[in-house]
Amino acid sequence: MSVLSIQDLNVYYGSIHALKGVSLEVNEGEIVTLIGANGAGKSTLLKTVSGLLKPKQGTISYAGSPIQGKPAQSIVKMGVSQVPEGRRVFAEMSVEENIELGAFLRKDKAEISKDFKKVYDIFPRLYERRKQSAGTLSGGEQQMLAMGRAIMARPKLLLLDEPSMGLAPLMVKTIFETVKDINEAGTTILLVEQNAHLALSIADRGYVIETGRVILSGSAAELQSSDEVKDAYLGGH
Repeated sequence: MSVLSIQDLNVYYGSIHALKGVSLEVNEGEIVTLIGANGAGKSTLLKTVSGLLKPKQGTISYAGSPIQGKPAQSIVKMGVSQVPEGRRVFAEMSVEENIELGAFLRKDKAEISKDFKKVYDIFPRLYERRKQSAGTLSGGEQQMLAMGRAIMARPKLLLLDEPSMGLAPLMVKTIFETVKDINEAGTTILLVEQNAHLALSIADRGYVIETGRVILSGSAAELQSSDEVKDAYLGGH
C-alpha cells in the first residue's frame, strides 16, 4: 500500500522553479531514497511533504488523504515526522527536554514514557547524556537526538534529510544501522542522502533527482548497477 504518493509536484522559491513535475511513491514498510547533487531539490521535496513549503501545483497524498498545503503541525499529527538537515537541536535545553519536544502533540503520558525508554534503548548514549545541554553533544550525538525526537512523535513515515552530513565514518555507520532498525520496527522511511552508496545499501528503491526533475528510478540494486548512477554518484566504481 502506498503511504506517500506525490504527483506532478511543482514548487518555486520566489522565481526559481525548484521542483519540476516530480512524481514518486513510497510504499508501506519501505526505505526509499532520493539521490542527487546539492541543490537538486531533494530537501525542497521533504519540506513540501512536511508542510513547510507550499507547492504551486501537484498533489501529495499521505495514507490516501491529500496533505499538500496543510499546516506542518497537522501533518505531524497524521503521522509524518521530519529530521531536518543540520539536526536543529535546541542547544540550551537538555537532551531529555529535546526528546520530550518530539511528543508535544501527544497526551498519552504512559505511552510517552514507553517511547522515552525506546529512544534510550536505540541510543544508549543519549541516556548517558540525558541531563547535558544538547549544545555540548558531538555532531553524531546531535543526529541521534534529532532522530530520537522524531521517534517520539510515533511517525508512520519518517523523513530523513542528510543524516550523514558532517559525521565521522564510524558514526555514519551507526546512524545508518539505526535507520535500518527503525524501519524494521515498522516505520516507513523517505531518506535524502548525498552519500548515494550508503543510501542505496539500505534502501529498497530510489529516485535520482537532477535540477528539480526525477531522471531515474528503480530498485536499489538497479540504481547501484546503472552506469549513469555509478558515474555521477558512486565515484565511477
